Amino acid sequence: MKPRFAIAAVLLVALVLGASGLSAQDKAQADQKIFIPNQVKTVLQEGLLSRQGRQDIPFTFGRHLYLPARDSLHNIVYFKIKNADLGFAPAAPVAPAAPAAPEPAAPEPAAQPEAAASLQAKFNVFLWFSTIAQDGTLQTVKEVYAPATIDTPAAGYDPEKVEDYSFGYPLPPGRYLLAMAVTSADLSRIGTGYLEISTPNPGSFVDKLDTTPIFFAQAVDQMQAPETRVEIHKSCFTYSILKMEPKAENVFAKGENLDIFFFIFGLRPNDAQKYNLQIGYEVKKGTETAIRYEAQSADSPLVSQPLPLKQTVIIKSDKGETTEQRDLEAGLYTLVISISDNVSSYKVEKTVDFEVK
Repeated sequence: MKPRFAIAAVLLVALVLGASGLSAQDKAQADQKIFIPNQVKTVLQEGLLSRQGRQDIPFTFGRHLYLPARDSLHNIVYFKIKNADLGFAPAAPVAPAAPAAPEPAAPEPAAQPEAAASLQAKFNVFLWFSTIAQDGTLQTVKEVYAPATIDTPAAGYDPEKVEDYSFGYPLPPGRYLLAMAVTSADLSRIGTGYLEISTPNPGSFVDKLDTTPIFFAQAVDQMQAPETRVEIHKSCFTYSILKMEPKAENVFAKGENLDIFFFIFGLRPNDAQKYNLQIGYEVKKGTETAIRYEAQSADSPLVSQPLPLKQTVIIKSDKGETTEQRDLEAGLYTLVISISDNVSSYKVEKTVDFEVK
């Protein structure tokens, strides 16, 4: 079991240079004076105090993740929408029927239109970020417009299926209210929702350790360059030049790995300005230990670690004892992560629940 240093190195570059290229989009929106349209802003304001959303296009918020950037935190927000509410339709015009031959000898059935290979939904997402003061008052800090085009294969399309979508945006540490609207392309249907998000100040961890929200990755791909505008993604999110898809609901099949990602706050470098830490992993079922991994030494606050879900089973027989590697059985489990900073002697323990089916 070895850490993935290549991905950790990419994430460290993101931390130094900035996790996204969204400043270019901010400038473009300022130049073009793109803001939330008045008819959308009015609907968002109507539910601001009660935090009650309009349901023309119903959606619910999912997980909120954040990862460090150079001078901010890159917030990743997930939301869920049913396919039917986004109005998926054939992505390209259906091919016309072939013209009938002149005076055919025998009638032939009319050619059937060719079925579309994919379906497409076009919609708008409007984001209104406000800081929340201690007395509860709100102060607008950013308005964002994110037009979205989502394609999905026509084969197996289920209008009742609820899909995960995400966007990412960098903000300074703090407490915010996100007022969000999902609208049809022509703004005739408007759905709204409200979410409070909070992120810590990395500089506040002077006498303790903590981590960003821990997630398991289902897929990790590398892009050629960071995105320069807010994009709406289905299932995955982007961070610097990485496209990452978290494991939905933390549910795994037998034989899969736990592919874990997180960042550690509060680590202290040694005299050579290097980090020196140790991370232990243990899988528990209730109070019983199911798997204990060998502790890992590390020199980076960014952790990208695959953990195989394999148990070592002792088999006893008349000939003695033998050991065998087996896939973890189906059930509910907890991953316990123990982090120790060998420079400061600070420690922290984190737990993440998951399921094997």
